Parts: sequence; C-alpha cells; structure tokens
Amino acid sequence: MFEENIKQLGIEIPDMPTPLANYVPFKLSDNIVYISGQGPVKNGELAYKGKVGDDITLEDGIKAAELCCINIIAALKKSINGDWNRLDNFLKLGGFVNCNNNFYEQPKIINGASDLLVSIFGEQGRHARFAVGSNALPMNISVEIDAIVKIK
Repeated sequence: MFEENIKQLGIEIPDMPTPLANYVPFKLSDNIVYISGQGPVKNGELAYKGKVGDDITLEDGIKAAELCCINIIAALKKSINGDWNRLDNFLKLGGFVNCNNNFYEQPKIINGASDLLVSIFGEQGRHARFAVGSNALPMNISVEIDAIVKIK
C-alpha cells in the first residue's frame, strides 16, 4: 500500500545516502528507530544550499524539506529491510531551517516533510514535531530533519 502511494506521488525512494560524518544513519533500540538528521541530498549532491528566504525561496525550502523526508524514508526502509508491515507509526520529526533572524516561516518549511509523510503513510505518518530556525547548518544546507519512528 505505501509503495503504491509512493508511486502515485511520483516519488523514488533512493538507496540510503551515505552519512557525511562519523555517525550511523539510523539506530534501532527495541522497537524505536532513531533516524539521524537528513539533508536535502539527491544522487549524492546537496540540492538546496543557503538561507531560506534569502538564498532560496520559501517554495524551494519546502522542496528541501520534502527531499529530507525522502531520505528519512530511505533510512527507515533500510532499517526494516523493506518490510513496510513493520511500520507502526512516525512519532516525531525535528526540523531545522537555515535562515536569518527575521524569518518566521519555519513551520511552513517543515510542513513539506509532514505533509509528505501523511500523503504516503496516512494516520501512521502523523507525528509530533518541532520546527526551528538556525543561523547555520552543516555544509550550508537549507534544511535538516531527523525522525523517531516506532516499528513492530
């Protein structure tokens, strides 16, 4: 069912991106998957760099959050060996937006990820979250999002 939703949305879930530093992409503890912060990486390249609202538009910031979410889904898929029946539900997202002090649209940006999760996973995709601004993110990426997911 989830694979069909992914296909209908025209999304391709890539192989999990290689971590950019000394950490693991996800950590499993009992029935909780902690997914490391994912950036807007596509085909090994940083797709969105700079400050949202300054260097890139609000719309591109939302697309960056969607791309972060696709990479979260890739990490989750690997953690459950591609068996979507093991997904219980998304518990929480943490969203960071690279922006200036006078930018206040962080929730709109992170909605790109939240909306995508609900479009794919329905009620299982609904989650708690935070969306905050940051004066800088690693490698000048525009958005970084991590996730906590419960599995069966």
